[in-house]
Amino acid sequence: MALVTTKEMFKKAYEGGYAIGAFNINDMEIIQGVVNGAKAKNSAVILQCSTGALKYAGPKYLKAMVDAAVEETGIDIALHLDHGPDLAAVKLAIEAGFTSVMFDGSHHDYEENVRLTKEVVEYAHAHGVVVEAELGVLAGVEDDVVAAEHIYTDPEQAVDFVKRTGCDSLAIAIGTSHGAFKFPPSFKPQLRFDILEKIQEKLPGFPIVLHGASAVDPEAVATCNQYGGAIKDAKGIPVDMLRKASSMAVCKINMDTDLRLAMTAAIRKVFGDTPAEFDPRKYLGAGKAAIQNVVEYKIENVLGSVDSLK
Repeated sequence: MALVTTKEMFKKAYEGGYAIGAFNINDMEIIQGVVNGAKAKNSAVILQCSTGALKYAGPKYLKAMVDAAVEETGIDIALHLDHGPDLAAVKLAIEAGFTSVMFDGSHHDYEENVRLTKEVVEYAHAHGVVVEAELGVLAGVEDDVVAAEHIYTDPEQAVDFVKRTGCDSLAIAIGTSHGAFKFPPSFKPQLRFDILEKIQEKLPGFPIVLHGASAVDPEAVATCNQYGGAIKDAKGIPVDMLRKASSMAVCKINMDTDLRLAMTAAIRKVFGDTPAEFDPRKYLGAGKAAIQNVVEYKIENVLGSVDSLK
């Protein structure tokens, strides 16, 4: 068994009306929690690393642990660079053995985004690696990604962008948001399905990606705060909207915040209920189990990819 690219994953997902979950990883417990959840639901999965994760754990450590996960589970796993800021970051990931990379040029003007994305695509394709690009801007904060303003993706521009860059998938902005504090509790989130429909019509069969698609589980937030946390109330993306998107052209949905909240809540609970505990396996094990539960729920209720490996 070996890591796979997302190309075949997305083809099956598009035709089957489901999406593949892309979960951010930072350490062994998160990796194990995610792949155990995917294995339990017989689903392919994408493990993705931000540049912050690469700095924290190191690309060689992360790659070795993901290779172990492939061998241990036997499921289809792609290793993906999330929000690569430049060609240097892309090259680092490809040299480490990643099978997929994202170049995020969305903060540049349109022509510069096209030019830089095309440069990344040419390099990655020459090394057998697929490329995700981004058009439009998601507001919010997550790791090194910071944006104050939301700019929806223009469908006509999306067609031009894909044709000129040769990217393999495209992250678009239709109302999702990065980070835990996506919307105030009183706000009603609404995805722009009209934009998604137009892009799907103009780019038939082309895989679309949604970033910033965590639900911000209120129970996890409440547990964190119950055991000493200070996380503000927030609202994420409703499950029914994400499931509708994944039945359309969306083939990859990114979820990071929900894993962080679940793991933190589980660890805080262990410390709160058993303050004498100091064995890392006990509290990190609880965090790992919480992540697996989240992943299984997402696969079944958000992504629709249960038994997609059959």
